Amino acid sequence: MNFNIWAWIFVVVVAIHNFEEALFLPKWSQAAGHWHLPVREHEFRFAVTVLTLLAALLAFLAVRGYKIGIYLLCGYALAMALNVLLPHVAATVAMRRYAPGTATALLLNLPVCVSLLIVADQERLVSWRTFAWVGPLTIVGILGLIPILFRMGRAIFPETSARPESA
Repeated sequence: MNFNIWAWIFVVVVAIHNFEEALFLPKWSQAAGHWHLPVREHEFRFAVTVLTLLAALLAFLAVRGYKIGIYLLCGYALAMALNVLLPHVAATVAMRRYAPGTATALLLNLPVCVSLLIVADQERLVSWRTFAWVGPLTIVGILGLIPILFRMGRAIFPETSARPESA
């Protein structure tokens, strides 16, 4: 399969993974301790919806041949591959209970993300010298975007996003 096919498979896998998290992570986060701050359903679902749409936008740009789209999509794939271990697998092991998203992360995200990066290399779509800084910068960008999306979700859905009172 070529890069363009892997790019769209990546979007599907991100959507499936985010759907699993959207269903189960908000409730799980209420007792996750330092593994995840408590998050309400609507703010979390807003955030993962935007992140899924971002993956689709980057895939669109990448398959259209825009270098920035290719690099950012590969950076997003690197972020999702690393996300398998931290926090999913680490949280599942440390908490001795299933962390939402672990199954899709291991079974779908990891193999698809690695395949996307391998094919990008095989088709000479990325320079690893450039990716060495774009990849980590993309990860930092995504990590920085998440709390912003949570705040936006709380602003859009204020009546459903009130934080629980501390006990």
